[in-house]
Amino acid sequence: MSAARTERAAWGFVSPALAAVGLFLVIPVFGALLLSLTDFDIYALADIRNMRFVGLDNYVGLLGNPLFWTAMRNTAWFAVLGVPATIVASLLAAVLLNSKMVKWRPIWRVAFFAPYVTTLVATAVVWRYLLHTRYGVINWVLDGFGIPPVDWLGQPETAIPAILIFAVWKLFGYSMLIFLAVLQTVPEELYEAARIDGAGPVKQFRHVTLPAIAPTVLLVSIISVATFFQLFAEPYVMTQGGPAQSTVTVLYFMYEEGFKWWNLGSASAVAFILFLCIFAITLVQLWVSRRLGSET
Repeated sequence: MSAARTERAAWGFVSPALAAVGLFLVIPVFGALLLSLTDFDIYALADIRNMRFVGLDNYVGLLGNPLFWTAMRNTAWFAVLGVPATIVASLLAAVLLNSKMVKWRPIWRVAFFAPYVTTLVATAVVWRYLLHTRYGVINWVLDGFGIPPVDWLGQPETAIPAILIFAVWKLFGYSMLIFLAVLQTVPEELYEAARIDGAGPVKQFRHVTLPAIAPTVLLVSIISVATFFQLFAEPYVMTQGGPAQSTVTVLYFMYEEGFKWWNLGSASAVAFILFLCIFAITLVQLWVSRRLGSET
């Protein structure tokens, strides 16, 4: 078969997937970008002639909105605290399950991965009751140690940590599977050589495991950043953005702009600002990874 026929055959195979991507991703994204440059609201829904082109006014208005900056700050806290916690929890779980000393490893894998595949809203409701001030199991355990009940979801100081605990518990199973898969590809000969040189478990992990899985750590960190920057259901179900707007995230703010106040043009602008933030952070992560790789 000639190269031209091979290329045509390849395009024929991928064209359905490309058409689906264009129809359900590219066109909606381009439409949302155009929408962010208009004042599309509930009046435009009734009559499209009420829509006006406003340029960058939506973006300028967001930058002057205190609630938007509150949402950005809350989202940054979720990412700064949640991403390292997710990486550490998932990596420790993967190392544990990769150890041959652990019995019933398939059962533990299912148990650790189960939260990720369960319904988010259902588990959020369960955790809301676990964290209840009067009837929650967590406060009941604390009471056994003589610690007074904590209003986990009713105080700004504890609302973000409480949601973070739930979010890390819900998400770490997916990253654990990624780490577990790459840990099983690390040659056993490297560990044997390290043991012969007198390296203990900690040094083996530092000098053998971490260098071998460094690209995967970068991948998990990128996925985790994108995930925590898009938190929505957790604060929506557990706190409705409260107390005192301390758990309002960017995605929650976008939802209220679009579907509570019907400022769809402004909501689209929020979406693109969020995209730019995630894109910029990803570029920084890649740059740091390349610098660290060049220095080793």
